Amino acid sequence: MTEGRTQDATLQGGDPALDDDPALDAPTRDRLLAEPSLILHDRGLMRALVAAREAELGANVIDIRGRAMEALEHRLDRLESAHETVISAAYENQTGTQTIHRAVIALLEPVDFPGFLDTLNVDVAPMLRVDTLRLVMESDSLDDPQTDPESALQMMPAGTIAHLISAGRRAPRGADIVLRKAASETLAIHGQPVASEALLPIDLGPNRHPALLLIGSAEPGRFSPAQGTDLLRFFGQVFRLVLMGWLRE
Repeated sequence: MTEGRTQDATLQGGDPALDDDPALDAPTRDRLLAEPSLILHDRGLMRALVAAREAELGANVIDIRGRAMEALEHRLDRLESAHETVISAAYENQTGTQTIHRAVIALLEPVDFPGFLDTLNVDVAPMLRVDTLRLVMESDSLDDPQTDPESALQMMPAGTIAHLISAGRRAPRGADIVLRKAASETLAIHGQPVASEALLPIDLGPNRHPALLLIGSAEPGRFSPAQGTDLLRFFGQVFRLVLMGWLRE
C-alpha cells in the first residue's frame, strides 16, 4: 500500500526531488515564472533547452517539437534577412532619387551654354559620385574625333555614337541605356581610366544627329547590366530637354 501511494504522489506532483531543490535561486526563478517570454525571445537559450531535452531523450528518440522549432527558426532568419534587404533597397532608392533631383536642379541653373557644360564637370559629376561625365555630339564637318580630356563636350564624326554604343558587339534590342564594363572604344573620350560606364543615347529630333551622355566610374561594379535604369532614364530625359533648349538658342 505504501509503495502504491508513493507512485501516485509522483505521478500527480512531478519529481519531489526537483521541487524540493530548485536549481535556480529564488529571485531568478520568480522572474522567469512571471515573464516566461524572456526565455522564448532568447534564441541561444531556446536552442540550449531543446538540445538538453534531446540529450535527455536519447539518440533513438526524435523530438518532433525541437525539429519544428529549428525549422521555424531558420524560416524566421530568412524572413529577417529578406526584410533587411528590402529596407536597404528602399533606402538606396530614396537616396538615389534625392541625388538625381539635386543633379537635375544643377542642370537648370546655368545661364549660358558654356556654363551648362562647365557644370557637368564641376557640379553634376560630383553629385552623381562618378569620375567622368561627357556629352558626345556628332558633326558632318569632322573627319576625326576632337577629344579634350578637360572638356565635357566631345565632338565626333557622324556615325561615331552608334559605334560607341555597340562597342563591337550587337546592342540589346530596344535598349535605350547601356550599363557595362568600360569599353576600349570609349576610353579616349573619358580622358582618364574608368572601370565601368553608362551610355545614355539622346535623340535630338529630326534632321539632327543623335548625342550621347557618357558616364564613367573607376568602380568596376558601379554600372552593370543587372542594375535598374529608372533613375538614369529620368536624368537622361531631363538632360535631353535642357540640351535641346540650348541648341534652339
